[in-house]
Amino acid sequence: MQHEVKGTVMQWLEVRLDRGEAVYTERGGMAWMTEGIEMKTSGKGGIGKMLGRALAGESLFLTTYTSQTEGTLITFTPEAPGKIIPLNLPAGQSIIAQRDAFMCAEDSVEVAMHFRRKLGSGLFGGEGFVLQKLTGPGMAFVEIAGEVVEYTLQPGQKLKIDTGHIALYEPTVDYDIQMVKGVSNILLGGEGLFLATLTGPGRVWLQTMPLANLAAKIASKLPAPSGGSSGGNIIGNILQGGQ
Repeated sequence: MQHEVKGTVMQWLEVRLDRGEAVYTERGGMAWMTEGIEMKTSGKGGIGKMLGRALAGESLFLTTYTSQTEGTLITFTPEAPGKIIPLNLPAGQSIIAQRDAFMCAEDSVEVAMHFRRKLGSGLFGGEGFVLQKLTGPGMAFVEIAGEVVEYTLQPGQKLKIDTGHIALYEPTVDYDIQMVKGVSNILLGGEGLFLATLTGPGRVWLQTMPLANLAAKIASKLPAPSGGSSGGNIIGNILQGGQ
């Protein structure tokens, strides 16, 4: 399998498959493809994994595209402006991702839910208790809103982050939350009560534009329709329609 990420703000992913090679994606994830590719939609892994994927922000059913000839082309596009990150995962290696980050992967890659064991990070960490876990072997691709900034944390090194900006991190990184100190900071700082804290060792990927922040900003500029629905409801419906 060969791949190429193209574009700048609105990127797209081109994957070239030879006979017998396969890639799968969530429902509705494919944009266009050439002839010679067989499409099959299934629960992939049974009811347990289906429910786990749903909790992690993905669709119950996944679609697998298998090439029936040499040199076929299939293209995937993200749901929002941002970046596509290729991940080459060796056997047994995992990456933890935010909900709904998964774009597509080779058939050998497993997508499952990842449950945060710490109560504080689950309640106040910005993404809830359930995240996504991608495990190799194989190539996987995730989509991130905005630009992406990557850091490699040394053992014990900490990074404090406004909740929602964490896109990906390696399982060796410890994820926790910390309450903002100072009454004036809490009331006037605009960052809320908590910051996420990542502690090394391991790599982390941060996103500059959380999708929820973008939706809230657009909603604040929309007039309330005569039916009584708020701008936030309109944006929420638009985002849900793209899932």
